[in-house]
Amino acid sequence: MKQGKTLQELGRELQRQRLNRQDFLTDTRSLEMESNFYGSMLNLSLEGKSLSFTVGETAHQQIASRLNIPFRYYKKMQEEAPELLDQNVNRWLNRNPERRMIRVLDGNVRAFLSDRYRRLDNLELCAAVLPVINEMKNSVIESCEVTPTHLYLKVVNRRLKAEVRVGDVVQAGFVVSNSEVGLGSLRVEPLVFRLVCKNGLICKDLAQKKYHVGRQVNASDDSAYELYSEQTLAQDDRAFFMKVQDVVQAAVDEAKFMLTVDKLRKSTQIPLKHDPVKSVELLADKFQLTENERGDILRQLFMGADNSRYGLVNAVTAASKIAKSYERATELERIGGEILSLPISHNLLPPTVNAYQAIPEYQTISA
Repeated sequence: MKQGKTLQELGRELQRQRLNRQDFLTDTRSLEMESNFYGSMLNLSLEGKSLSFTVGETAHQQIASRLNIPFRYYKKMQEEAPELLDQNVNRWLNRNPERRMIRVLDGNVRAFLSDRYRRLDNLELCAAVLPVINEMKNSVIESCEVTPTHLYLKVVNRRLKAEVRVGDVVQAGFVVSNSEVGLGSLRVEPLVFRLVCKNGLICKDLAQKKYHVGRQVNASDDSAYELYSEQTLAQDDRAFFMKVQDVVQAAVDEAKFMLTVDKLRKSTQIPLKHDPVKSVELLADKFQLTENERGDILRQLFMGADNSRYGLVNAVTAASKIAKSYERATELERIGGEILSLPISHNLLPPTVNAYQAIPEYQTISA
């Protein structure tokens, strides 16, 4: 499992972000983009004043999506004709006016969201769930991090454990993740932690989710105004976080853990039909892995000397520890869970391949 910040470092960073974040509700006619070859600025008219912020990659994607501008064309304008980008964006911001939530951190627009977006901020989330985790006997935060798009808390319960093979022990756990920029719901996902190699496997098909959708914030006019952090802890938000606490308390479920352990045990009996190189190629095609990720997984598969589905799962989760970012490492842990959840007969072939003309990726061993 890839390591991020210590819990103390995480707390300091979340406190710092709270002091440096700003949220605005604004009519899109109060916005104007100005771009050059070095980047874009978003100008916001607020109570007679003009505020200017740089624009982050996530916000660019969300602006393009909301204005129905194909992102490949949007990027082309960014790189080759920034004045054309401004013409397009400003035209549609004014042509189809609506209220949007603009989230800013350190002077950078990090999200362009609906005015019904419920702000489930990371600091408030930690304040709600960390006391619950501390009360869980034998539970520890194995890894945590805040990235530009997500918060992650990866918790392992050392009491609940089982063997996949003799001496190969796994422990139960869960991952709490949240996005402050509209990239997914607040999620609590089961985690399996393998002691022999410190790998994490996320079973997202058993996840529980809470969505960032709330009531529309009332406004008497079309002007822009700033939302203050004190408003984020309204009564309905406290009730919401109480529900999140209940979900976290129930996250380490022995029945679900043993269901996953049973899948892991069965996966040890599912050999890879192809040689390791071909198997990883098919895996890379299905899950859109990079060349570096493909090489890392192949090396881990050879080092593990286990040409079963279990070996492939472990190769993927082992490769996650050397992924380029914590975000991508977590995605690889989820891919490991997806591989485990595939039907026994699934062949991992990309959709464009005719399955009738190819050899299935896996076969079962008869009893």
